[in-house]
Amino acid sequence: MKFGEQLRSSVIPEYQWYYIDYDGLKTELKNPTGPVRPGHGSEWTEDDESRFVTKLEAELEKVHIKQQVKAMEIARRIAVSEREVRDVVNRLNERRVGEDGPSEEEFMLLEEDLSDIIADVHDLAKFVQLNYTGFYKIIKKHDKITKWHLRPVFDTRLKAKPFYKENYDASVIKLSKLYDLVRTRGNPVKGDSAAGGSQASFVRQTTKYWVHPDNVTELKLIILKHLPVLVFNASKEFEQEDSAITSIYYDNPDTWDLYEGRLKKTEGAEAIRLRWYGGMQNQTIFVERKTHREDWTGEKSVKARFAVKEKHVNPYMKGELLPTALFEKARKEGKKSEKAIAEDERLASEVQWSVLKKGYKPVCRSFYNRTAFQLPADARVRISLDTELCMVREDNLDGRTRSGDNWRRMDIGVDYPFSQLPPEDIVRFPYAVLEVKLQTQVGQEPPEWVRQLISSHLVEAVPKFSKFIHGTACLFPDRIKLLPFWMPQMDVDIRKPVSHNFGIRRPGISGTTTTSDDEEDDDSDAEEGTNGTRAPTNGETSAAGATRARAPDVEGQTVDMPNANDDYPIYDSEDEYDGDYELEEARRVGGWQYYQKFAEVKARALGNKALNAARWAVSKPQANRIPRSERQQLLFGNGEIQHKKVKAPPGKKIYVPVRVEPKVFFAAERTFLGWLEYSTYIATIAVTLLNFESKPTTITLAMSGIFTLLAILSLCYSVGIYFYRSHSIRNRKAARYYDRWGPSALCISLFAAVALNFAFEGRERNHW
Repeated sequence: MKFGEQLRSSVIPEYQWYYIDYDGLKTELKNPTGPVRPGHGSEWTEDDESRFVTKLEAELEKVHIKQQVKAMEIARRIAVSEREVRDVVNRLNERRVGEDGPSEEEFMLLEEDLSDIIADVHDLAKFVQLNYTGFYKIIKKHDKITKWHLRPVFDTRLKAKPFYKENYDASVIKLSKLYDLVRTRGNPVKGDSAAGGSQASFVRQTTKYWVHPDNVTELKLIILKHLPVLVFNASKEFEQEDSAITSIYYDNPDTWDLYEGRLKKTEGAEAIRLRWYGGMQNQTIFVERKTHREDWTGEKSVKARFAVKEKHVNPYMKGELLPTALFEKARKEGKKSEKAIAEDERLASEVQWSVLKKGYKPVCRSFYNRTAFQLPADARVRISLDTELCMVREDNLDGRTRSGDNWRRMDIGVDYPFSQLPPEDIVRFPYAVLEVKLQTQVGQEPPEWVRQLISSHLVEAVPKFSKFIHGTACLFPDRIKLLPFWMPQMDVDIRKPVSHNFGIRRPGISGTTTTSDDEEDDDSDAEEGTNGTRAPTNGETSAAGATRARAPDVEGQTVDMPNANDDYPIYDSEDEYDGDYELEEARRVGGWQYYQKFAEVKARALGNKALNAARWAVSKPQANRIPRSERQQLLFGNGEIQHKKVKAPPGKKIYVPVRVEPKVFFAAERTFLGWLEYSTYIATIAVTLLNFESKPTTITLAMSGIFTLLAILSLCYSVGIYFYRSHSIRNRKAARYYDRWGPSALCISLFAAVALNFAFEGRERNHW
């Protein structure tokens, strides 16, 4: 869908006279008044440019004023609602014995009023995002058609009237508090945010999702209607830096032990990081160690941490301050039990030993603003949304001093988007990260609204996503060869059509105001910001398209319809042969090895081409075409479905996660024993043929030899397959654990041997 059509179909009645006049601006571009050039139409003149800029300025002023007025209106409505809610709750708490408190109808009216304000915030976010996209699309179209570069100048005008920079976090937190008061009828849940973890029998499930910036605000508004925003310091007025979380990750830049361990999820893999909350002035630093445990061990992955003052971090990480001295003051104060201090001291000793022994250094920083949703005394559902995620280099490699001798670099703080950093030092993640933690009783289903949320069009599931892994892989492209499986998805648009009736509802209206997708304009290039990255959308929602279906993204087509001829239709496994990778490795070494590998790769490529040509020449049976299912028909229509196999960049490989449990080893062993059993049967037939008669004939001796050879080949094949599978399991490789040719070859060979034996025996006895 073209942007102009999307704009017309997404108009909210309240804002219908304040949207950008996209069609009018396009008409201006298509009707220049300059002299006609043969074959090129009329020329774009200074008068045309002046007229276009004047109209563009008027449209910007119109949108900016409407956004400012509506934002002030929403702020006033929130303030009025806050007074009304406080008044009703005070009446409830201060009532005397026998007096009637506020009625249920009053609470229902307050809830409807807050729901209406939430819908207003949602609509304003849609209005802002859609107009911001419209301005950048029309500027891109202007520069493309007229060859006059207006974008740099217009960026300055946008900064002067930044209608798109409105931050809704403060409004979300206020609305969350008020809605929680009204929903609980003046009795909000109180208690420790970590409560609920002492249940005897429960199941923990943690899943991570990507959220497109267009859907962030809507997602927050949906969640706050079910869970309040978790505020650790309710007595303090909310400030933007209060939600900031920064972590410094350590690793050995020569071996990348921690990176590969976390990527492959090996048993006991660790991650060591230093984390603080808020701004750089925070003096409390948490030293954390995450340890991965396989499910089959019966243990759970553990995250342990202890607090240390910022002035002690450098001497502690360098081994100059021992853990005993680190906790000496805590022992004297007596605020923590001796057992807790001993556990912290043991953890501090282990972390310090690992850092010093294995040469771990700061390599990567992650920064993001977190909005957490949770009932304070209930850990059954915990949701966190991390926005403005950035990864920054902290190393001193490549001849550049970043952190120096300090444990973190000091030239940045929490001043997102860190425009002072060079592009090679930072990765700005294009999506928000949603983490849903469910802790339910065994056999109990998660809440219905949670199931609807995670199956909606607002989120894209990315299991096992890691900020440390992603940042390290992106920031060190020359040093990291093994990439996480989600890297090829970074170029895929994760926005999806509305899957079901789920979203923000305005009271008294049966429909929803959910989002749809922000389609591309007539131009094929993706929209970019001034620095070459995707234009920021400030976390606002895109325009509504109701349940209008469209062709899905490439990723969805790949998942739904894999290529039947590919063993792994999506990814190249790290153990598969990759000529580009092998050649790149040899080029790094250089010398005779490079020329040898070059000849080998080219010969192999030539052989593959010859084999493909032979396959093409030999006729083979054609598979019957299976009609599309109703779901595929709904998603793709009658259009051709794309088949895609993702390949890693030259010199790199993609790691495909493989789950390894003890039963996998046992299954490989059982398969080997099965082959051994059948080989024994065949060997028994050979021995019987050889010793059945006192004087075996030549034919009997020949047939016995055939069965003996068949038994030996079967044994050798089974041993080779067993070694291959065992090695692949130990190294967690995504190998082919099914046997395509072995059983068939065994059956055919056995059939041929039996048939020959029958034929020779019949001939020996003169039956034919």
